[in-house]
Amino acid sequence: MTWPGRYTDTGVFVCFEGGDGSGKSTQSALLESWLVEAGHDVVLTREPGGTDVGVELRRIVLSPETGVLADRTEALLYAADKAEHVEHLVLPALDRGAVVVTDRYVDSTLAYQGAGRTLAVAEVEHVARWATGDLRPHLTVVLDLEPDAALARFEGRDRIEGESLDFHRRVRAAFLDMAQADAEHYLVLDARAPREEIAAAIRARVEPLLGQAAGGRP
Repeated sequence: MTWPGRYTDTGVFVCFEGGDGSGKSTQSALLESWLVEAGHDVVLTREPGGTDVGVELRRIVLSPETGVLADRTEALLYAADKAEHVEHLVLPALDRGAVVVTDRYVDSTLAYQGAGRTLAVAEVEHVARWATGDLRPHLTVVLDLEPDAALARFEGRDRIEGESLDFHRRVRAAFLDMAQADAEHYLVLDARAPREEIAAAIRARVEPLLGQAAGGRP
């Protein structure tokens, strides 16, 4: 099934994607700071864990103490987090004209639970798009990094980070394939580049989108 996508005409929705250790949290925080300084209403959030329910779901899916989950169970838990996140945080913020910056969104489910777990990606996408009402980011920034380099940045690993190198290679390939298929809504950057260079490239792509965000400077 081909999903047409739904983009809001109020607010701006920006998503950071990429493998573990690629610098998404750092770059999303830098973007938030720049937007706040420019006078915008900004919501910085993440998946899983952007809501009270999401915090509990994050604990379940990432804690090594959870142990082995059935692949479909894991995918459904991530979808539940997304449904709660969009309904109670993302959409209300966009409706009031805010800029929403999220660390991970639907693409992570397609990459990790679809390609990574080798579930049928079309089936995983059906669940994830239904859970989010097919809401799409205006821009998805993919921070690309070889998995072996990315995972070397961690001293301890959660359930997902602890998966095999082949798993993380499938995840990386999935992110790049999605970006290539929709260049209008994606920006792929080398995560090995200097932090400020990456931040500047992100700002250059985000700035033209800001005219539709109410609450910022004219």
